[in-house]
Amino acid sequence: MTDRPLTLMAVHAHPDDEATSTGGVLARYAAEGIRTVLVTCTDGGCGDGPGGVKPTDPGHDPAAVASMRRQELKESCDVLNISDLEMLDYADSGMEGWPSNDAPGSFWQTPVEEGAARLAELMEHYRPDVVVTYDENGFYGHPDHIQAHRITMTALESVPLTPKVYWTTMPRSIMTRFGETMRELDENMQEPDPEEAAAMAKIGLPDDEITTWVDTAAFSGQKFDSLAAHASQGENIFFLKMGKEKFGELMGTETFLRVKDTTGAAVPENDLFAGLR
Repeated sequence: MTDRPLTLMAVHAHPDDEATSTGGVLARYAAEGIRTVLVTCTDGGCGDGPGGVKPTDPGHDPAAVASMRRQELKESCDVLNISDLEMLDYADSGMEGWPSNDAPGSFWQTPVEEGAARLAELMEHYRPDVVVTYDENGFYGHPDHIQAHRITMTALESVPLTPKVYWTTMPRSIMTRFGETMRELDENMQEPDPEEAAAMAKIGLPDDEITTWVDTAAFSGQKFDSLAAHASQGENIFFLKMGKEKFGELMGTETFLRVKDTTGAAVPENDLFAGLR
C-alpha cells in the first residue's frame, strides 16, 4: 500500500465545463478525502465579455475575457473544494464553424501530440487513479471538447499508468426531461426543426449503455454554486435558470461511460473508484 491519496483527474476544455458534467463528482470525492485535479485546456477567451458582449461584437477583448474567466474558474474550484487546478491556457477555439477555429495558437489548431505531451507530464506528476474527459465527439461536437478528448486519450497511451478512464455522458431519458424543462422555463422557445432534433437525439446514450451512475444529490447545491461562480457566462448557462430545487432534481446524478479499467469492478457501478478502495 502507498500513502499517496486516491486521485481523480478531470480534463475539461473551458472554464465552467468542470461544473456542468463533473461538479457533483468533484465535490463528492473531495468531501471523501480524494485528491481532485482539474485540468482546463483553454482560456475561455471566446466567451461573453462584460455586459454580455459577444465574441462577434465590437469591443470584445479575448484577453480581458480570459482574465475574468480565470478568476471565475478559481472561485468555482473553491466552491467544489478542488485540490489542484492546472491550466494549459490554449486559446479558446470557439464554437464549431467560427473563424476562431482556424486561428494560429487556438486549441483546435494545436497538434494533438503537443497537448498530449503537456498533459502526460501532469499525469505523471499527479498519478491519477481515475481520469474523466469527453467522448470522441466532445459530447456535442465542440472543437475544444473533441481536442480535449484527443489529447487525453493520447497522453494515456504514453504514460506508465493504468487509471480507470471515463467519458462524461447523459442518459437519453434525462435529456428528454431536460428539453421539456427548458421549454417550460422559456415559453418563447421554439420546437427544434427536424435536423436539429435528430442531432439532439444523438447526444448522450441510451440508459442501458451507461456504465456508471454516481449519486451526487447531496452536492447539487455546490454544483449549482460552482456554475453560478461563472457569472459572466450566466446568459449561456441555462441550468442556472432552473433554480436550485429543480436543478437538484435533474442534476443529482452524474453519469459516465467507463472505457478503460484494470480493476474488474462489475458494471453498472455507482462509484468511479469501484475496485480501487
